[in-house]
Amino acid sequence: MYAHLRKLDWLLIIVVLLLVGVGLLTIYGIGSPESIIFFKKQLCFLGLAFFSMLALSFFDYRVFKNYSSVLITLYLVSLISLVFVLFSQEIRGASSWFRLGPLRFEPIEFVKIVIILLLAKYFSLRHIEMYRIRHLVVSGIYLGLPVAAVFFQPDFGSVLILFSVWLGIIVVSGIKLRHLFILFLAAVLLFTAGWSYVLKDYQKERILTFLNPQEDPLGRGYHISQSLIAIGSGGLFGQSSGAGSQAGLKFLPEQHTDFVFATLAEQRGLIGIFVLFGLFALLFWRIIKVSLAASNNFARLFPLGLAIMLLAQLVINIGMNMALLPITGLTLPLISYGGSSLVSIFLGLGILQSIKARS
Repeated sequence: MYAHLRKLDWLLIIVVLLLVGVGLLTIYGIGSPESIIFFKKQLCFLGLAFFSMLALSFFDYRVFKNYSSVLITLYLVSLISLVFVLFSQEIRGASSWFRLGPLRFEPIEFVKIVIILLLAKYFSLRHIEMYRIRHLVVSGIYLGLPVAAVFFQPDFGSVLILFSVWLGIIVVSGIKLRHLFILFLAAVLLFTAGWSYVLKDYQKERILTFLNPQEDPLGRGYHISQSLIAIGSGGLFGQSSGAGSQAGLKFLPEQHTDFVFATLAEQRGLIGIFVLFGLFALLFWRIIKVSLAASNNFARLFPLGLAIMLLAQLVINIGMNMALLPITGLTLPLISYGGSSLVSIFLGLGILQSIKARS
C-alpha cells in the first residue's frame, strides 16, 4: 500500500485540494446562514470525494482498456439514469436530479467520466484509421444517445461539455480537416433544430441577453449585470468576506454555484483571480504530464479527455460570469458548491492516478 501511494502524483493532489480550498473559503466568505450550511456540506462531499479518488487509484485502469463489457455496462447504466431523470421533479426549469432523501444526485456529472472512458477506449484502438468517417459516425452515436437525453432535460451546458470532450478527443486522435468541416455543418443544423424545437423560452433569453445585458438590467440581464458589478467591485485585493456589495447583500444570484467566480473576484480581487488561474494551470500541466508519460493509447487519451472536460467547463463558466458567453448553468469545477460534480471529478482523478501509478 505504501509503495502504491508513493507512485501517486501528490503535487496534483495538493493543487486539487488547494482549488477546493479556494472554493470552500469563497462559499464561507459569503457570510449568510445558508453559506455556512453549504460550506459544511461541501466539506463532507470533499471527504467522500478524496477517499473515492484514493480507492480508485488502487483499481487497475487496464480493466477499462481490456474489457469492453465493463464500459458497455457503465454506458448502459448511464443511459438508463439519464432517461429516468427526465421523469423527476423539475428544479429551476430542468429535470436533472434524483432525490435521495435530503440530498440531490445529478447523474450527468458521472456520465461525463463514462463518456471519456468510452471514447478513450474506442479511439485508442482506431486512431490509425481516423481517415474513415465511419469511426466518427459510430463515436457520434455513442455520444448522441446521452446528449439527446440531456438535451431534453434540458441541460444545454452539459451538452456543450460532452461535445467538447468528443471533439477534443477526435482532434488529438487525428481527424481530417474535411471531416471537421462536415462536423461544423452538422453542429449548425443541430443548433438550429434545438433552437426551434427543444430550447425553452428562458434558455433562449439567456443566449440573447448576453449580447446586450444592459438592455434589461433589472430583468433578463440581471444575473449578468450583477456578476459584472461584483467582479469590478473586487478591485486589486478584493473586499473583506461578507462585506461585498453584491455577494454579501445577496444582489448576486447563485453565489455559491453558477456565479461563484464573481463571488471570488469580489472577495479576493484581481490577485485572487490570478491565483485561481495559476492553480488551474498547474492542474492541467500535471494532467498532461500523466498523458505524455502513459504507456498506451488509452492511458494517453483518458487524461486528455479529462483535461478537455475541465477546461471547457472552466472557460464556459468564467465566460458567462464575464458576459462573454450565455448563461448555461454550468458550475466552476472544484470551486462551486455541488457534491455530484466534486465526487465525479475526483473519480476521474482517481483513474488518472491509477494510470500514473502504472506508467
